[in-house]
Amino acid sequence: MIKLFIYYSILLINLSCGSSGLGQSGTNPPSHASFDKLLHAHVSEQGKVDYKGFNADVDKLDAYLALLSTNPPDRETWSEQEQLAYWINTYNAFTIKLILNHYPVKSIKDIGPKLSIPIVNTVWHLEFFEIGGKPASLDEIEHKILRKEFNEPRIHFAINCASISCPQLMNQAYTANNLEAQLEQAAHAFINNPKHNTLANKQAELSPLFSWFKEDFTRNGSLAEFINQYADNKLSKEAKISFKKYNWSLNE
Repeated sequence: MIKLFIYYSILLINLSCGSSGLGQSGTNPPSHASFDKLLHAHVSEQGKVDYKGFNADVDKLDAYLALLSTNPPDRETWSEQEQLAYWINTYNAFTIKLILNHYPVKSIKDIGPKLSIPIVNTVWHLEFFEIGGKPASLDEIEHKILRKEFNEPRIHFAINCASISCPQLMNQAYTANNLEAQLEQAAHAFINNPKHNTLANKQAELSPLFSWFKEDFTRNGSLAEFINQYADNKLSKEAKISFKKYNWSLNE
């Protein structure tokens, strides 16, 4: 209970610290075609990642990351879909790079700082890349940009933390033109995957994501109502909900 309280407290702090300063005026949305090709080549339909394959193509990945780093969103001129696609791909691509920097590794959580303070100072807080010339972290992208600037709970099914219990990494890049369909696909796939969620009318055992980020999923109704938008097996209003254990093993 103490760890859970600390976790929620840090999430609230993250969301109350203001928006991220990452961004730049006068930029144009970069193409995500090169990342799309890499994902098709090195990620299976089931979301298993071939990190050795990515490592063989690391020059192509680095070129795409450089493109992202030098073309951050202009919030005044980019559409919301262009911004969301950018940040989702940025999170996923730099997560892959983080794993490659330390590969072989059994879990992303093994990469954290040597003097790590749980929740406060973790692998997600490492500023191992730059956006628009400013140091950036995965935590900043998730909590200060995606969660704070967009009213879009489906981002939790799109960003991937390189772990088995994470929503799977899609083997295609997110694009502005296909974003709505891709987010719908990601939500439906995750919610109906019994490895992540076990759904029955009166009882559900859910991914911890629905506990950690309950605030995001319940802005317009109950948790059951959100899940029922995508669930093949609908939950009743009185359904008893519990949560599964999270598996942080690498998704390879």
